[in-house]
Amino acid sequence: MELIVALGVIVFKVALVIAILLLLPLPLTWLERKIAGHMQQRMGPMRVGWHGLLQPVADGIKLLTKEDHIPAEADRFLFKLAPILALAPPFVAFAAIPFGESVSVLGNEITLYISNLNVALLFVFAVIGLEVYGVIFGGWAANSKYAVLGSLRTCAQMISYEIPMGFAVIGVVMLAQSMSLLDIVRAQTDVWNVVYQPIGFFVFFVAGLAEAQRIPFDLAEAEGDLGAGFHTEYSGIRFALFMVSEYVVMVLVSVLTVILFFGGWNGVLIPLPPLLWFLLKVAFFVYLFMWFRFTFPRYRYDQLMAIGWKVLLPLSLANIIISGVVFS
Repeated sequence: MELIVALGVIVFKVALVIAILLLLPLPLTWLERKIAGHMQQRMGPMRVGWHGLLQPVADGIKLLTKEDHIPAEADRFLFKLAPILALAPPFVAFAAIPFGESVSVLGNEITLYISNLNVALLFVFAVIGLEVYGVIFGGWAANSKYAVLGSLRTCAQMISYEIPMGFAVIGVVMLAQSMSLLDIVRAQTDVWNVVYQPIGFFVFFVAGLAEAQRIPFDLAEAEGDLGAGFHTEYSGIRFALFMVSEYVVMVLVSVLTVILFFGGWNGVLIPLPPLLWFLLKVAFFVYLFMWFRFTFPRYRYDQLMAIGWKVLLPLSLANIIISGVVFS
């Protein structure tokens, strides 16, 4: 009986996380448009529902009912598979993400994570690295020059920025003496890692912007010169899957930033519930992603490569050396 209950709890957690991640783009698209509107001194969406609150629902209906177009010369199997390959890895990564220690429900202790892996950090990086296949397959299978260029840009960009992103967290692992995300948060009970690892945080967050393909690093899409990049030929629900993937990756990078550098659910001064502290911190970094989008111009491709290899990589290596000397 206990085994059945335990399996039921795990299934419930998985279903809840999937449902939340699938629904997240609805409020986030509305919020992003509102932020853009206020930054550009306009109202943002106002017509569908109060202050445009139902606009994401209308967009979802439109995408679900729109014609699912597949180019005549496309590789139909890979074309259909690509959105799934782009969407699945960030969802799988959340299986190792803790949102807190535990809560009591009807006298039972429920942990706020699906799995506590002792190599959770390594697992997350390994899974996220697979997302690039969906983008590459999507561009190549479409048999379109714009889409192929967008895919090639993505491949080079993600490989270039995954290296400093991985190096940036080595200092955090040194401090916590563990790759478990729970242990990393527990090690920040008194002082957050950003105090000891400001360079690591800077490198990680900038690389995270590039991994999420957000402005100023959205060279994979680049509407101005590629029409939309790797998903130029996609429409309807398949296009929506790529968009959901982008928002989930943005949230995942924000969650990892909070866990690795900003104490996770550990609060300061104000006695708020740990889960609320965690959500507030994640919301702040999601807002930063949106703020940057409407503030900074897109880099040229040579600038993007130079930042990755000539700036972030040396900084991440220097951070490892300094951390090793100071904390050894």
